Amino acid sequence: MSTGPAGALPAKATIAVGAGTIGRGPGHGSSIDAMAKSVPGAAIKQWPLERDTVVAMCRLFGLHAGATDVDATFWLLDAPSSLAHQSHANPDGFGLATYCAEGEASLLRRPVRAAGDEEFARKAREKHAATFLAHVRYADTGGISEDNTHPFALDGRAFAHNGVVGSLDWLDERLGADRARVAGETDSERVFALITQAIGEHGGDIRAGIVAATTELAGRAELYSINFLLATPEELWALRYPEHNELFLLERSAGGPRGGHQLDESSAYGTLRVRSLEGAGRSVVVVASEPMDEDPGWQPVASGELVRIGADLTVTRELILPDPPRHPMVLSGRAVESQAQEHR
Repeated sequence: MSTGPAGALPAKATIAVGAGTIGRGPGHGSSIDAMAKSVPGAAIKQWPLERDTVVAMCRLFGLHAGATDVDATFWLLDAPSSLAHQSHANPDGFGLATYCAEGEASLLRRPVRAAGDEEFARKAREKHAATFLAHVRYADTGGISEDNTHPFALDGRAFAHNGVVGSLDWLDERLGADRARVAGETDSERVFALITQAIGEHGGDIRAGIVAATTELAGRAELYSINFLLATPEELWALRYPEHNELFLLERSAGGPRGGHQLDESSAYGTLRVRSLEGAGRSVVVVASEPMDEDPGWQPVASGELVRIGADLTVTRELILPDPPRHPMVLSGRAVESQAQEHR
């Protein structure tokens, strides 16, 4: 399916914030503060911090269920390649942002591996929402802290990134006064700030802002990959660029490929189970770093392709970056291990 970009819709929300003290408070670029400012009267909840380390990789996951909330247990915990399973190789943290159909936004971030984390399991299993954006992090840029944990939030939008971008001094200078909106140390949050700045410069047009910012990054910054997901109360956006790290799309109709079936299948690993009682009656669209189950409908996102999933689940796919980066990055340090995991 293909349509032109839709106009922005008004957002209404309250915010539940996980992971202790996220950001640095008003006036210090806190991503949660920025999200709260865009949502007057937002309520804030917090969870305690933990810390653990193992070995390596970053993963992205997004789900859009349209105008109705859906149980995401299958996608976050029970799929054969679920984020909880993958986090055995992710030492540095996880985050989950959601938007309910009524507009309520929730953001949970913790700098600790998801495997064995009871809070992560509870949050993923019990949360119902229309849009989910999840990330499991391996820290190739920036230390292990809440400020450096994805997803990030600015102007009512949530963002998670998989890849490495250099030229941080250039990025800081390019952001100007908006550099103060970056609470942490990561390349990812700087990229999000640049995209947010460009969206504002284009009158709130998200597509135009993404195109402008990523085109500038491809031409000016040293980069390895800028795969990302960006969520709003109505839309889910995804970009793969360039070809190094994969990204996949699944448009699952109600009942799945066989029709009339809820999701209830055995894990490819023999230890996990796919479950979604609502899968028989609801369509969803999923974007992930790898196929999350054995559904034959998974499609690769092309290098340079921007995907938009609208509130009606219409999917728009558009090639916006046809050329390779002008300054491709040669990886070093922890980035080598982090990105190498994408191809194992």
